[in-house]
Amino acid sequence: MILIADGGSTKADWILLDKDGNQLFKTRTEGLNPEILSADLLKNRIQANQEITSYKDKVTEVYFYGAGCGTERMTSLLKSIFESFFLNAKIVVKEDTYAAVYAVTTNPGIVCILGTGSNSCYFDGKNVDVRIPSLGYILMDEASGNYFGKKLLKDYYYHKMPKAIAKLFEAQFDLEADTIKRNIYKEDNPNAYLAQFAEFIFKNERTPYFNKVLQKGIKEFFINRILPYTESAHVPVHFVGSIAFFSQDIINDVARYYMVEIGNVVRRPIDGLIKYHRELIKSEKI
Repeated sequence: MILIADGGSTKADWILLDKDGNQLFKTRTEGLNPEILSADLLKNRIQANQEITSYKDKVTEVYFYGAGCGTERMTSLLKSIFESFFLNAKIVVKEDTYAAVYAVTTNPGIVCILGTGSNSCYFDGKNVDVRIPSLGYILMDEASGNYFGKKLLKDYYYHKMPKAIAKLFEAQFDLEADTIKRNIYKEDNPNAYLAQFAEFIFKNERTPYFNKVLQKGIKEFFINRILPYTESAHVPVHFVGSIAFFSQDIINDVARYYMVEIGNVVRRPIDGLIKYHRELIKSEKI
């Protein structure tokens, strides 16, 4: 049995396939980003899922594609946790950019992630090239949920948010300074906490203020994460993630400005991962 996971900071989607590629179950756990979570918490989040636990001794292969898995140290940490849990399985842990690539293209292109965090890579048709390593939610993550969440909070506290929108913001979130600081500095998953505020943009009527916020963040992402790839002048740029999915109009506007071709935009890469691994299963039987 083959267990496949697309793991973000907020949540992780899991699919179990049998030896013929048939889906046995689809489930979800909380996020499993090793850069921001302790080993014990990572273990607990996996063990808390009854479907995964019930099949753990029957799984023969685990493929985990996750946020925070861009360094050898983080990859090794997760791999050791999985090896202690799935005792009979071969374990493969890769960065989430691989999942994004497998979800959107088999041809050369630039593939971007805009979800809780953000990232980009170049895919030449065979290999994934991440030329600009991500330094995470504090220093990078342009145009991510984390980025837009921070922007909204800052605009609210600096009184730069239009008054009518600020009232809506107050009604939907606990904006007490102590609450915000505790969640950012004391609790687990500060990036996921910040990203929840970004939902405010997409759950309300799009206003000039929201458009301005989105356009600024997406322009920064293009400048820092797409245009440095010289290939962006002649290959399509694909996007994966909820922020990208709900910001397609702004992405298309910015792409036209920079004369970049937009390819596929996918909200969740897990379906693409299923297709990719089913093709691998077929090829191994030939």
